[in-house]
Amino acid sequence: MFCFQCQEAAKGQGCTIKGMCGKENDTADLQDLLIYNLKGIAVIASKARAAGLNVPEKTGLFIAQGLFTTITNANFNDENIIGWINRAQTLKKELFESVKGKIGSDLHESTTWYSNDVSGFKSKGATVGVLATAHEDVRSLRELLILGLKGISAYADHAAVLGVTKDEIWDFLYDALASTTEDLSVDEMVGKVLKAGEMTVTTLAALDQANTTAYGNPELTQVNIGVGSNPGILISGHDLKDMEELLKQTEGTGVDVYTHGEMLPANYYPAFKKYSHLKGNYGSSWWHQNEDFESFNGPVLMTTNCIIPIKSKNTYLSRLFTTGVVSYPGAVHIPERVSGGAKDFSKIVDLAKTCKAPLELETGKIIGGFAHHQVLALADKVVDAVKSGAIKRFVVMAGCDGRQKGRNYFTQVAETLPQDAVILTAGCAKYRYNKLNLGDIGGIPRVLDAGQCNDCYSLAVIALKLKEVFGLSDINDLPISFDIGWYEQKAVAVLLALLFLGVKGIRLGPTLPAFVSPAVLDVLVKNFDIKLITEPEADVAAIMQGK
Repeated sequence: MFCFQCQEAAKGQGCTIKGMCGKENDTADLQDLLIYNLKGIAVIASKARAAGLNVPEKTGLFIAQGLFTTITNANFNDENIIGWINRAQTLKKELFESVKGKIGSDLHESTTWYSNDVSGFKSKGATVGVLATAHEDVRSLRELLILGLKGISAYADHAAVLGVTKDEIWDFLYDALASTTEDLSVDEMVGKVLKAGEMTVTTLAALDQANTTAYGNPELTQVNIGVGSNPGILISGHDLKDMEELLKQTEGTGVDVYTHGEMLPANYYPAFKKYSHLKGNYGSSWWHQNEDFESFNGPVLMTTNCIIPIKSKNTYLSRLFTTGVVSYPGAVHIPERVSGGAKDFSKIVDLAKTCKAPLELETGKIIGGFAHHQVLALADKVVDAVKSGAIKRFVVMAGCDGRQKGRNYFTQVAETLPQDAVILTAGCAKYRYNKLNLGDIGGIPRVLDAGQCNDCYSLAVIALKLKEVFGLSDINDLPISFDIGWYEQKAVAVLLALLFLGVKGIRLGPTLPAFVSPAVLDVLVKNFDIKLITEPEADVAAIMQGK
């Protein structure tokens, strides 16, 4: 195997024996083979679209879901991934048969590769992965694009679940993924990468539309972090549709529901507040789940990526359920909806009724719900605070959390920032500081949590609105700095979105991406002034000076 898609890449270069995430060698090779087949579908679809032919929407959605299941900490189940590969080959054949003779014969090998030999899948996967591209800089640009596409695909799938799709997203997936099979110039590859940033903004806007149309605009909310006396179900991941259906199916059953990790922001939506058995948030970010899930006592539902391998001493596998693109060996998988119906969570509810109430880990409340609608409702107050000097700087500390000790940097930055600085956040990075007592500025909390990593669009909307209010022509003239923690591929897509929006001077950490070669990094530094985080005190001093 060779995998360098996440921040934990071994030695800052790549995992070659077993993933730092826990992914086994065979699993990595199967994921590479799945992506190879998705490239084949994309080549056929791209050529068909160029010829003016219709490509069924299910094609784009399948590619998105296939890429989504290869995101870090989503799928550890070889049998499940083999099922994806078989379905990819079936779809590829169907699409080719519908357009053959109209798209030419100059097709990449990924379009013609077929096999039903499961034993050969892993060996084939080992030959078509990242290292199949020999040139370091070409590999870097291709993989930067593919990883950005994984993030776009995750956001697009979430929007599609709620009925919002855009043909331009599918067309870009076809074109961009197909381009990684072609010999393009450096300028052409860089163009595709920057286009991925633009498409991330488009996709995040579609997801924001989907979420707020279905569930209302997030609003300022105090979320309980203690527990009740009833048995409970813990829901983690990101999927709000799963959240809605679980709440409906547990209503009146005597079973409470708690959010975990990136599901915390579900508590901010008006549509979910009507459920009195939504008790609050339990535990912390994704990498604490072995401890959090074990102590919860009840069943756990993983709706999207952020699942991690279970430690041998833990016993919650019998209480672990997966759904959507997530799969874990030994866990019960909840099937997809049928004909517009709801998923059937009855097995989870029945099990919960037999379990003890959660073990209390902490008490109190945390505040959130500061997506763009809520912040813009406070716009006059925010602008007055900036004009009066009460707020000197906004610091965007969005992104991912992670298990390395170096991530304490983000807690230390939050504690070191002066009292006239406000943190804007989204994603699980918030868990490094959202329980600190950082106070407020004239009633404005010093940590404004917009929601999930899926809600990073809100931070862009807020920044662009402030630019308009202050009559500025450049987003970089705002009193806003970016100090971003990254881990997986949705964060890559968000970074590309920030670059597309023209943001410069982003600090990134705790390490730079292993998939960015020195030459590509040089381009990013020269054009966008991307920086690696250093020491908290030094970075805070520079941030407050606008550097």
